[in-house]
This record gives sequence, C-alpha cells and structure tokens, in this order.
Amino acid sequence: MVRLFIIIVFISSSLPWARAQGIFEGPTQFIPVEVDRMYVKGINFLRDHQNKDGTFTSPGRSDTYGKQPGVVGLAVISMMAHGDDPNRGPYALAIRRALDFIVKSQNKSTGYIGSSMYNHGFATLALAEAYGQVNDNRLGIALKKATDLILNAQKRSRAGGWRYSPESSDADTTVSGAQFVALMAARNAGLAVPQESLEKALRYLISCQSSDGGVGYTSASSGNGPRTAIAALCFALAKKKESERFKAAMGFLANVGPSGGYDHYYHYFLYYAAQTYFHASGPQNPRLWQEWNAENIKRLLETQQEDGRWDSNFGGSFATAASLLSLALNYRYLPIYER
Repeated sequence: MVRLFIIIVFISSSLPWARAQGIFEGPTQFIPVEVDRMYVKGINFLRDHQNKDGTFTSPGRSDTYGKQPGVVGLAVISMMAHGDDPNRGPYALAIRRALDFIVKSQNKSTGYIGSSMYNHGFATLALAEAYGQVNDNRLGIALKKATDLILNAQKRSRAGGWRYSPESSDADTTVSGAQFVALMAARNAGLAVPQESLEKALRYLISCQSSDGGVGYTSASSGNGPRTAIAALCFALAKKKESERFKAAMGFLANVGPSGGYDHYYHYFLYYAAQTYFHASGPQNPRLWQEWNAENIKRLLETQQEDGRWDSNFGGSFATAASLLSLALNYRYLPIYER
C-alpha cells in the first residue's frame, strides 16, 4: 500500500515554533518537535493503557468506550498514522492486540462488528487501513465481510444511508458518514465498492443539508459543526470539492469556528474537521489548512494531560485517539489521508 509523503506546513503567529516555518516540500519532511512529542505521548498513553485483550482503559472518567471495537479501531489507526513499522515497531504488539480484538468481535456469519453501526464503521476503517500493512492473513477476509455488511445494510435503507443497526430502514448523517468513509477506505484497499452505493449515500447527505450549508441529523434542520464536517469530508473523498454543496459546508464550518461550536462532541468534530480542512486546502488556498491546523495544535497542546491523554465525556481512550487523528494529517502516512 502506497504511503504518501507530502507538504508539512505550520504557520501561526500564536505558536512560537511556527513563526519562522514556511512550506516544506520535497523529500525532506519536517515535523516540529513539539508536535511529535505531543503525538508520541498520546500513542504511548494508549499503548500503556491497553488491556491484554486489545481494548483500552483510561483513568478518571468512565471509559466504557475504550472497550468497543470502534474506539479500538480509531486507536489502531492513530498508532499506524505515526509511521512506525506496524509489524516490528514500538507499537506492533498494541496494534496486533487491537486488530485481534476487532477480528474476534466480528460475527463470522454476518460480518457485523460490535453492537452498533458506529462501531462497525470505525472498525471496518481500521481493517482497511491495516490491510496490506500488518502481517495478519485474517484481515482481508474480515474486511471483505465487514464491507459487504455495510453495502447490504444500505439496501434496507429507504433513505440510502445507514442507522444504528444493519437492519434499520432509516438513516442519520453521523452513522452514514462513518460507513461512507469506511467504504472509501475499503475501495482504496482494493475491494470492489459499487459507485452507485456511494452516490446514494451522497444524495442522502445532500438531502440533510440546509441553505446555510449546515447538515442536520436526519433532515435539513439544526445543522451543527460535527455533522457538517462529516458530510464535507464525504463530499471531498468523493471528489466533489468543486461542488456548491462542499463549498456551502465549508462556509458553515468557517462560521462556527475551529472548535466546531459544539463542545459536547468536540473531539469527534476534530477528527472529521482536520480531514475536511486538509481536503479543502490546496494550491489556491493553502492557508485554510495551515491556519486551522495551527489553531488545533495550540488547543491540543494546552489540553493534553501529563500522562499523554485527552479527556472527554466519552472517556480518555476515545478523546485521545480522536485528538491524535486530528494531528495525523501532519504525517499523512495512511491511504485515507491522500488528497
């Protein structure tokens, strides 16, 4: 699986180590030491708080999410995103344990992973990113079954998206976004994903977008930052960045600001927004990503705990994995992070 090494950028007057940095191109990549130190502290926290069965725990608030396949999947991806050898590097054992947990959590007959489509989507994404990089012959079979379940579940949906259960006939934008990204990652990994399935999902997301660019939960009302970032990322992955829908979503995100305007799902927002701003940026507007990234780095530096974790209402394992993945675009080793 090809790894893409591209521009690393940090420009912000609020970050002392970034003031003198411009755009770094070519074969020599530059990661500011503060960012890499923060990232390593975070993945070390996950590794050191992993249970032998591959799940994760965290001190402080209740961390039941760390025992769910979806969050285990996000933790796997955050480790792989640092670029260490997943088979022999410092996180190889943790990656192997986590993937083993995901594979064992899969229903062998249906392909369903976990107890909700949230779990299934993020776990499938982890399988897709690990497939071809981690030496585990089970991953391809598990990924194929998981992908087939997503495709079959969509056929039951009147709206063309997904909801909490693979048997659901309705849909919402958050679950649908997770399945869409998983399908794109599976396609990147070489699996056959029908274009019509992707187009149906995009039509559903568009139906939930209001005139101000915001995306609602099950309809085009009450748009917020997290859901709009999810839809915008799906548009970008589908190569729809020149569409009015994508531009409207980015306009909405610009108005809500770098925190997403929705503190309860702050780290969830960061995970999607980082990718969205990266895709929205380009030769014509490079500062869009640069400025958002610099502000995100500043906020995460201020809120990282001494032991390397970040905290949220959903527990330290999820908050840490999501925060790390919002920083992972600075490395860009994983296929899903290619423009």
